[in-house]
Amino acid sequence: MRHRVHHRKLNRISEHRVALRRNLAQSLFEHGRITTTLAKAKDVRPFVERLVTLAVTTRKRAVSGDSAGSLRARRQIHRLLSDRAIIPAEHRQAYNDLPDAARAKALRMASGRRYRTGEPKGRLAFTAEAVSHRLIEKIAPRFADRPGGYTRVIRLPSRRVGDHTPLAMIQFVGEEEAPTSLTRAGKTARQRRVDSRYAFAVRCAKAWSGRIATSGKAGERSVEAGEPGPSESSAGNAPTTGTDASSASPAEGAVDESPA
Repeated sequence: MRHRVHHRKLNRISEHRVALRRNLAQSLFEHGRITTTLAKAKDVRPFVERLVTLAVTTRKRAVSGDSAGSLRARRQIHRLLSDRAIIPAEHRQAYNDLPDAARAKALRMASGRRYRTGEPKGRLAFTAEAVSHRLIEKIAPRFADRPGGYTRVIRLPSRRVGDHTPLAMIQFVGEEEAPTSLTRAGKTARQRRVDSRYAFAVRCAKAWSGRIATSGKAGERSVEAGEPGPSESSAGNAPTTGTDASSASPAEGAVDESPA
């Protein structure tokens, strides 16, 4: 029994589980909402709540003049969350079109330190933003007056292709969309392949059942018309054997009683 066990193993070792939790949290801070399995969403939610609380504490202590407390909370965020470079959504396509050398310049300074604010620098039209900077400067101010409960988990009606695992979406509170503005998510390439295979199987089953029904009706019509069926026609066309020929012809040595 798992009484008083407040974590999930997720079929992973501890190192892999920690890395998975960090990646999910970083993706949530980057995009605002993510879709994952229900078990992972429930597991990452308290981790995200703790990070947001630390970010709110960092800002409050910085405003109150407690620089030591603000630095301590910021270091805890870095220890738990690690770091990830985020390219702004409006510049993501331009970043993908850049060569590798230009991408490296957008991520790091000439000294090797990472860009953290995402603001233009010199000749660069955009730079990378640290995920911890986005958490503290953009996400934490939205929940400054909220005592916890920053995220919600929404179960989705669809399930993951392959193992039929229930899916869920985790998002920040306040990023809801009106029902009229929601659009249906496009199908993935894997889902499209599964749907095409299923449609092909349905077509084959219908064609096979149609052939069976057609052959059955043809047999009924031939019986009503008095035509021989397949077994009778094959029996009538079969060659006669020696035994049949002997039984059909007069027996050897029999006396002919017909008049002369």
